[in-house]
Amino acid sequence: MAGRFATGITVVTTVTDGVAHAMTVNAFTSVSLDPVLVLFCPEKAARFHDAVIAAGVWAVSVLGEEAEEASRWFATRGRELSGQLDGWTSRRGRHTGAPILRGAIAAIECRTHAVHDGGDHSIVVGEVLGVGRPDPDGSPLLYYDGGYHRVRPR
Repeated sequence: MAGRFATGITVVTTVTDGVAHAMTVNAFTSVSLDPVLVLFCPEKAARFHDAVIAAGVWAVSVLGEEAEEASRWFATRGRELSGQLDGWTSRRGRHTGAPILRGAIAAIECRTHAVHDGGDHSIVVGEVLGVGRPDPDGSPLLYYDGGYHRVRPR
């Protein structure tokens, strides 16, 4: 039934030991306004899980409707660790140094505030350090009922 809930799609990134790590995430939400907190839920078995916990800082690129290919790539299990962002234009975040994908409709940089157990996932809560709108005119890419969708204007 969770698949019947439409979600936006993000790519969360971090850097550890000079290596950039990225993962597609749709379990992302706002938590608090004071302090400003957000959360995402990485699977404990994913390589990204240990990298983001170790780094302590991360960035969220909210994907626009043209980013389905990026979403699929960063959701691919077992892709090569080195150079996984090759072929994707990004810039390093000012607050975290984590990559922010070009074409993102929003970018959020965070410092890990807390990590909670969530079964086979962790609930990673981040304190927001900075926000941006790299593509302010873009529309979001959505995931619903097992597939990608775009927002259609009325």
